[in-house]
Amino acid sequence: MRSSHMGQAEFIKSLVKKTIHTTNYKKMLALLRQIRIDAGLRQADLAELLHRDQTFVSKYETGERRLDLLEVREICTAIRIPFIEFIKRLERVL
Repeated sequence: MRSSHMGQAEFIKSLVKKTIHTTNYKKMLALLRQIRIDAGLRQADLAELLHRDQTFVSKYETGERRLDLLEVREICTAIRIPFIEFIKRLERVL
């Protein structure tokens, strides 16, 4: 129940958990790392395909940097795994 002194934006923020340290998020990162390794790619190789620095890959794999949905899709495309296949695999591990 919403408190009368709390505005709508504050109420929504209180409900949304924004941490990147959830168990499910860590599982997603582990899956992204595994599909990279399965594709025979080093972090530097994937970074080159993404036109990013190697630190981009390193930071998201270690959880230092949060990924949005479009970035996950871009990673899947670079690794040549259909995004829908990634989502199906993610659902299985979750």
